[in-house]
Amino acid sequence: MIFIPKEEKFFDHFEDLADKIEEGGRLFMEIVDNYDHSEGKVARMKEIEHEADKITHLIYEKMHKTFLTPLDREDIYALANKMDSILDLIEAAAARMYLYKVKSASREIRELGIIVNNSIALVKMIVHALRNKKNAEMIMKACVEINTLENEGDYILRQAMARLFEQEGDVFELIKWKEILERVEESIDTCEDVSNIVEGIVLKHG
Repeated sequence: MIFIPKEEKFFDHFEDLADKIEEGGRLFMEIVDNYDHSEGKVARMKEIEHEADKITHLIYEKMHKTFLTPLDREDIYALANKMDSILDLIEAAAARMYLYKVKSASREIRELGIIVNNSIALVKMIVHALRNKKNAEMIMKACVEINTLENEGDYILRQAMARLFEQEGDVFELIKWKEILERVEESIDTCEDVSNIVEGIVLKHG
């Protein structure tokens, strides 16, 4: 019988993707915190998003070419897809802030930005821990923390929507901010989707 080793480089690629998402999250906060000088940073955000896409497609390609994978193929695809979506949504929010020429960054966008960065930090932690079964308990606890952050993001979005509809007299500004805020909150939701996939992997392989 010939032993065919599993291709373990998938974990390297997932970790690279997590690192790239973290880079994008940090840049998003730089854009929000220094909004008047954000043009070059928005362009860099697009570059980071493209770099993440390349890693994601590399994972897809390797998945189709590898005979034995360390994780089930449907989990590999789902994890890569959802991780990539986190950055897609953050980039979309940053791009819309610039394209829509919003006047300034709102308090709520800063609050959501902090939550998404905290969520991304936890996503990075569980993805980097995934290759070692000994990390199962730590991963499960982090997944609970991500769920808590998602609930906080939901609350802030609801508060922001209530304030906009009550106080914003310019309907166009209202529409702009509604779309931007929803993109950021959706990125937090997607961090929770990633944690759910990782949790399932841990339970399946634990």
